[in-house]
Amino acid sequence: MVSLPVINQPLHRSGALLDHLARRMRQRGESVLTPLGLRPRHLLMLTVLRDRGGCSQQALSATLEMDGTNIVGLLNELEANEFIERRRSPEDRRRHIVELTDAGVRILAKAEFALAAVEDHVLSALDKEQRETLYTLLQLASTGTTCAEALSDPEC
Repeated sequence: MVSLPVINQPLHRSGALLDHLARRMRQRGESVLTPLGLRPRHLLMLTVLRDRGGCSQQALSATLEMDGTNIVGLLNELEANEFIERRRSPEDRRRHIVELTDAGVRILAKAEFALAAVEDHVLSALDKEQRETLYTLLQLASTGTTCAEALSDPEC
């Protein structure tokens, strides 16, 4: 019988649990966004526009890593609901600048409030400190930064 080398493996793998948790978060998130007339992509676009104070359609396409045709479709939907407005750039009349409207600011605030409640529900088994630890660990894992690197970084 051939013996395989012992590899230092963690006792548990997190992939399936992370997938399950993400699926629960996504499903519940979509269920609170739908009554607001939003989808996750709408929310992402509104958030980028709020954080940037508006930007060009091309910049949105690059930031969201989406095809320009998809960007235009989402913008059309948001504009039909009066959540955004497009206007010609004063510097380059061929470009459009996209900005949130007051209605867009309000719907984004409602969506974020509803999603905070979803997160509280999905993560209800964790106390505040555990949620902060989870957030920190997920952030480290998503950036590929180790705990030692993060601790040695004065910005952290």
